[in-house]
Amino acid sequence: MRAMASSGQGPERLNVQLLVDSIPALIHTARPDGHLDYFNKPWLEYLGVTLDKVAGWNWTAFIHPEDVDGIVGIWRASLATGEIFEYETRVRRANGDYRWMFHRKVPLRDANGNIVKWYGSSLDIDERKTAEEQLRRNAEDLQRSEFYLAEGQRLAHMGSWAFDPNGFYYWSPELFRMHGLDPADKAPSVQEYLDRVHPHDRESMAELIKGVLAKASTFDATKRVVRPNGEVRYIRCVGAPVLENQSLKKYVGSAIDVTEHELLTQELRRREAYLTEAQRLSHTGSFGWSVSSGEILWSDETFRIFQCDPRTKPTVGVILSQVHREDRERVQQQIDQASRGGDGFDFEHRLQLPDGSIKHVRVTAHPSRDSLGNLEFVGAVTDVSEQRHAEAVIQERERELQENTAKLEEAQRVAHVGYWEWDLRTDHVTWSDETYRIYGLQPQERPIDLATIQESVHSKDREFVFRKAAEAIQGEVRADVEHRIVRPSGEVRVVHSQGDLKRDAADRPWQMFGTVQDITERKQAEGKIREQESELRQMLDLTPQYLGVFEADGSPFYANRTSLDYLGMSLDEWRQRRGIGDEVHPDDVERLVAESNRASSIGSAYELEVRVRKGDGSFRWFLARFNPLYDDKGQAKRWYVASTDIDDRKRAEERLQQENVALREEIDKASMFEEIVGTSPALKSVLSRISKVAPIDSTVLITGETGTGKELVARAIHRRSDRASRAFVSVNCAAIPRDLIASELFGHEKGAFTGATQQRLGRFELANGGTIFLDEVGEIPVETQIALLRVLQEHEFERVGGTRQIRADVRVIAATNRDLKAAISAGSFRSDLFYRLHVFPIEIPSVRERRADIPLLVEYFIDRYARKAGKKIKRVNKKTLELLQSYPWPGNIRELQNVIERSMILCETEIFSIDESWLPQPLPLTLESKQQVELPRRLLVQEKDMIEAALKDTRGRVSGATGAAVKLGIPRSTLESKIRSLKINKNRFRAIPGT
Repeated sequence: MRAMASSGQGPERLNVQLLVDSIPALIHTARPDGHLDYFNKPWLEYLGVTLDKVAGWNWTAFIHPEDVDGIVGIWRASLATGEIFEYETRVRRANGDYRWMFHRKVPLRDANGNIVKWYGSSLDIDERKTAEEQLRRNAEDLQRSEFYLAEGQRLAHMGSWAFDPNGFYYWSPELFRMHGLDPADKAPSVQEYLDRVHPHDRESMAELIKGVLAKASTFDATKRVVRPNGEVRYIRCVGAPVLENQSLKKYVGSAIDVTEHELLTQELRRREAYLTEAQRLSHTGSFGWSVSSGEILWSDETFRIFQCDPRTKPTVGVILSQVHREDRERVQQQIDQASRGGDGFDFEHRLQLPDGSIKHVRVTAHPSRDSLGNLEFVGAVTDVSEQRHAEAVIQERERELQENTAKLEEAQRVAHVGYWEWDLRTDHVTWSDETYRIYGLQPQERPIDLATIQESVHSKDREFVFRKAAEAIQGEVRADVEHRIVRPSGEVRVVHSQGDLKRDAADRPWQMFGTVQDITERKQAEGKIREQESELRQMLDLTPQYLGVFEADGSPFYANRTSLDYLGMSLDEWRQRRGIGDEVHPDDVERLVAESNRASSIGSAYELEVRVRKGDGSFRWFLARFNPLYDDKGQAKRWYVASTDIDDRKRAEERLQQENVALREEIDKASMFEEIVGTSPALKSVLSRISKVAPIDSTVLITGETGTGKELVARAIHRRSDRASRAFVSVNCAAIPRDLIASELFGHEKGAFTGATQQRLGRFELANGGTIFLDEVGEIPVETQIALLRVLQEHEFERVGGTRQIRADVRVIAATNRDLKAAISAGSFRSDLFYRLHVFPIEIPSVRERRADIPLLVEYFIDRYARKAGKKIKRVNKKTLELLQSYPWPGNIRELQNVIERSMILCETEIFSIDESWLPQPLPLTLESKQQVELPRRLLVQEKDMIEAALKDTRGRVSGATGAAVKLGIPRSTLESKIRSLKINKNRFRAIPGT
């Protein structure tokens, strides 16, 4: 070793060999091949051996056996790459103890960049390691305190999964719950799974899945998932491959929700940011001080510690200027004492750095003499700021732990909740201070044992309490019991005890822990509430109003005494009933159910007049008012019903209604045919048939040419019937698309077909209790005719897309200008439906058959349109009247009405006349026109022949590339519909096996 430096002031030089051997740092050197050839004196004293015992590779004998492979591997790697060597190991001291050391070696290169020497130093970091261990224990104490503070938070449940190259095929129910999903759902696909992963973690998880599928290997990954409600959870997944014939078959693994652990770790990392800084390696610089000359030499590290420019000349004054003002006097005393007495020194002080920061340093020096006998000091200065900071953090954590413990005890005192532990192996019992207070004892005044606890439990509850404890120990149930205790003063209190069981590694129960809460005041309050409820119930029973309470599903819950006396039964008997519908008049049940369903769907109050059966079997009218009681989510959980007896009022209304009906009948006799004008025998015959069939609910089929007034006849039948006060619903079946006729007549459910965005009531429901008029009934598609036939036969139907049977209390009147018998022959109209409609046929005569009524009809229409146009017509032109009577009127009354209205618009005199050109004479019926009449029938026959020919060619196949639908160029569904309407048996065209 050569001299380190020269002051340039005099012939004296420092002894560098002595300097290196005097500083407390552990210095060593090595040859380029890794052979260690030098250890300084502090190293050899530390190990208690001579240089030959550690030179070369003998130094490995002093490394802890567990650390030898690691340090040798890193040292050989540094020798190969020339990179700086750094490593931590445990080294055995001369006394046999191991201490942690940080080793660092730096290569020295020549002008060609070749390594010629390695220089290394080792630093004792055992105190830092001890500080880290203390921090870990403090963190565990803090977690244990937070566990008690959370009053027994349980460990997260673990889920399992299975995954193959096609994706997930198994998720346990707990794994679904971790992700906020329904366990009833199937395992998600890979993309569905990645969609649940947090966007910041999604790419890495996708790469992980891709990687493990490419190369089978175990993995352990933690990622974030986003639940459907937006909550972010941390999930740790561990998986292992299952191989079959050296190829990947699947992955199986587990997942655990580590959110709380992860968040706690993040919080600890944040709090321990300063502590992490304290765990960095402590830097040590060397110095030499010649007392006689005042010369001071610093190594580069010393300059860095003092944050001084390396060009600065260090002096005692410079050093003192950097020392903290509170430590300056003490440092001056140490310097003076060392220079006078020549003794070594070892002390700590603070530095006030140029940037205002404070740094703690430890200064150590040993005295020596140069060749002239002048006093010199060689030593080291070590930055111990991180260690001091770590100590400060430890003290702060201990203070926090004490504060948290105090907070926990205060929380127990305020909530009257105590904590207890019971060691099942030793029967040792531990109580918190609040538990002592609940049992009427001074905190920690004496040890607690099972005998003391048994003595404190009320004698009547003792057997029950300890039986429940035994069941909990057996693992049958969780300990959860309310019981009484007797304090030493004799005061009886009620407590609620809960406990959980801990098991050891062999699954044997070894400890119970839990809480005990004083609930005496709560129990007293509950008793008071029950007393008040009893009084309130008595008040309700004495109320003359009829009161009832029903659950959300309609099941009975409560009825007051007035209601029960009326029904003639007890509360228990009434609760056995299915609901209020059991007591309601059969004619009112459907109306009650419909209104109840409507109100329940929107959660609104409603009222209804219904008849309720009395205990003697008679019925009385009540006005029932239903009001919902909502839960926290706004859902009706109960219905309160208050009913008022209105039987006398209803009977008075019925009498008045009967009187009104009689008066209406008298009026109808005089005016029921006010819109049917004429006195011809043909019309009188029709009016006579209307009068006879109107009071009866028989189905009526009205036939006749277009424009003869079939709807007027239908309305006349309705007004004369018992249903006159209810709805008359008219449906023109020819004006509704074939695909929508069923929905129009019977209604549809939401989602029954594209565009069905909500439920819709059909015409039959709208006409309930009244009359429905089906005009142009011959245009109804065959598939809808089946549903109409069911209504006529069974008086019930289903909405399109629905499954519920709906009763139909509707009178059906149908009308057509088509020849239905011809349609039956052509297969476009069902014969059974025809006979159901043809119960009471009424043929409406054409205008040609009732020419005697033309003057009356002309007078009727002239009066109507003259008043509408504000004109006054005194008479009708004679020629016009003759012309009107001679015209055949193919459009019947509708055509006559249009001609009169058009003429009235153009008429400018008081004499009504028409233009003769408006009434062209019909052409004689030619052969061509006769053929046109037969055209529809011929088309049906031709269509049937074409379909049968196509089915024959395709051997009965309808769909597919070789089916009849493709051959005919029409959709499959259309062809199926035509096959049904034309009554074609497609099975007879199928191929016979073996042919």
